[in-house]
Amino acid sequence: MEPIRLNKYLASCGICSRRDADKLIEQGVVTVDGKIAVQGMKVTAQNEICVRGKKVAGRDKKVVLAYYKPIGVVCTERDAHAERIVTEEIKYPIRVTYAGRLDKDSEGLLLMTNDGTLIDAMMRGVNYHEKEYIVKVTKEWTDEALENMRQGVYLEELDVTTRPCEIEQLGPKTIRMVLTQGLNRQIRRMCKTQGYEVFSLKRTRVINIGVMTLKPGDYRELTQDEMTSLYQECGLTVS
Repeated sequence: MEPIRLNKYLASCGICSRRDADKLIEQGVVTVDGKIAVQGMKVTAQNEICVRGKKVAGRDKKVVLAYYKPIGVVCTERDAHAERIVTEEIKYPIRVTYAGRLDKDSEGLLLMTNDGTLIDAMMRGVNYHEKEYIVKVTKEWTDEALENMRQGVYLEELDVTTRPCEIEQLGPKTIRMVLTQGLNRQIRRMCKTQGYEVFSLKRTRVINIGVMTLKPGDYRELTQDEMTSLYQECGLTVS
């Protein structure tokens, strides 16, 4: 790699924009090989570059995080009206974005990555990737309503019939659902067709990655085994 300006390198690693990189350098929180960086300096991938003491991963390193999105956080890059947006909640040295949304009133597992190819593969509905949810409603379920949803229901607002799905009843008002598609507010709309209002909705799994012991607001890097399996499920390889 040819030497490039530090601000450009930080931007290419997904840390921030070049303008924001200049600000970080001015603040003295960027170091190169243990020395405080200065404006205009050039670097290569062989340099050890840190922001606030944390080493910056190379431009080509693929990162996937498991993040527990709390209720109230909005899945968006920018929204002047949102009090909390997901890309500002995670303080990670590489810029990552969400692979699949959770609506503002829902919580649970959200995968965050800097790999656009992985996001594209995960979002393709034809791949039938599983997503698992715990759903609580405001009144007791009937067998008929659950069977209707298992078979697929017509959503008038979207003019589409949902795919058959797996549903397990966990309690009088609580079910576990496994979907293979990601329509806008799908579970809430499905429940509404049967006369039910969702009280709480938590996503617990995406493909092979589970929420495990994460608490709202927490995140973790996937293990190498998890990364390998996730990429294989999506028809990709981790380079």
